[in-house]
Amino acid sequence: MRQKRKKNLTITGLLLLALTFAPMQPVFAAALVGRIVSDPLTGVAIEGFDPVSYFTDAEPKLGVPDYMVTWGGVPWYFASAANRDVFIRNPEIYAPQFGGHCATSLARGYLSDGKPRLFLIRKLKLYFFYSVANREAFLASERVLTSSAVKNWPGLERTLVGEEGLVVDALGERDSAAPEAEHVTADATH
Repeated sequence: MRQKRKKNLTITGLLLLALTFAPMQPVFAAALVGRIVSDPLTGVAIEGFDPVSYFTDAEPKLGVPDYMVTWGGVPWYFASAANRDVFIRNPEIYAPQFGGHCATSLARGYLSDGKPRLFLIRKLKLYFFYSVANREAFLASERVLTSSAVKNWPGLERTLVGEEGLVVDALGERDSAAPEAEHVTADATH
């Protein structure tokens, strides 16, 4: 009984501490379930992985805050300035399909966050999956599931929060190569 009380007091203390200092933390995400899958604690897209690195490296790399771009209303981290600049020019090419939500779940008619380490690249498109089983199911019926996911995405996407942002480089200047409808911003964090 004493252990349980101690555990409850510890949890309560941590929650109070978090609430006390929460306003001091930078907040990037408006909600936990957004159009683009982001880390619920930091608000960073795809858990801080560099989306360009999925296409250029053997394994995806974690990005760093020094190379940050805001796109789709959430920050994205990159491993290098070059990767950040490539993303700014064509974010739709490098961002995961369906905002990083699991393609198999979408095909089945519901949303679940994809995990950045469970991915596939097919026809130069990046897909995330909730589980290994979902990725295997996708591989077994790729054409059918892709078609169903594409069909279901617009309806499910409307239930999510989030906005498209401007493309802005690390100095806070708008990138002239970015389409007017897209918003991507890069924030200098140093």
